[in-house]
Amino acid sequence: MSSHSLAALRKSAGDEFANLADHHFHSDLRAEDRDRLRTAAQRLSTHAMIGSIAGVGLGLLLASRARGARRRMFTAFRTAEKPTHVTYEGGRTEPLPDLITALRPSPLGDLFALFFFSAGGLFLGGETGLLTGSYAAHRTIASDPECLKRIETAFRAFRADVLRKEADMMDGGEGRGGKEEKGVLERIF
Repeated sequence: MSSHSLAALRKSAGDEFANLADHHFHSDLRAEDRDRLRTAAQRLSTHAMIGSIAGVGLGLLLASRARGARRRMFTAFRTAEKPTHVTYEGGRTEPLPDLITALRPSPLGDLFALFFFSAGGLFLGGETGLLTGSYAAHRTIASDPECLKRIETAFRAFRADVLRKEADMMDGGEGRGGKEEKGVLERIF
């Protein structure tokens, strides 16, 4: 499992692309656009963190309830009248093994339940928080249509530069047609 599997642990795409994004962020957007993007990013991060915390809490609650249900079931099984032997048609009698010790809840089982319920809660809560945070961030950005248009234009320019950079890396540093060309990235850096 990679660190990108959990919403709370996701990082950026890399230093080269981060520098390129920072360049487009400062050169293609106005100050209010940058502030709106920072607010949207903060909302997304807050939602993901709150969702992750709530998910872990819910996982711990469910683990404790499962532990209690296991203990109640074991107590009911232990106090119930159980057969001690089986008598066959021919009169032969065989003793039944006592399964009480094998069914007793253990601290190790409780630890595993706490861990897996918490991990599942972290994943589900974090992803739910990421979805609600994405929606809240979209609402923040889309509240001003002109700002949204400028942000979309800047993102398209950034994405085009990223694709050019990736194509250059796949070509082995050569430009189109095998000629050395100065691309947008070389002029920037």
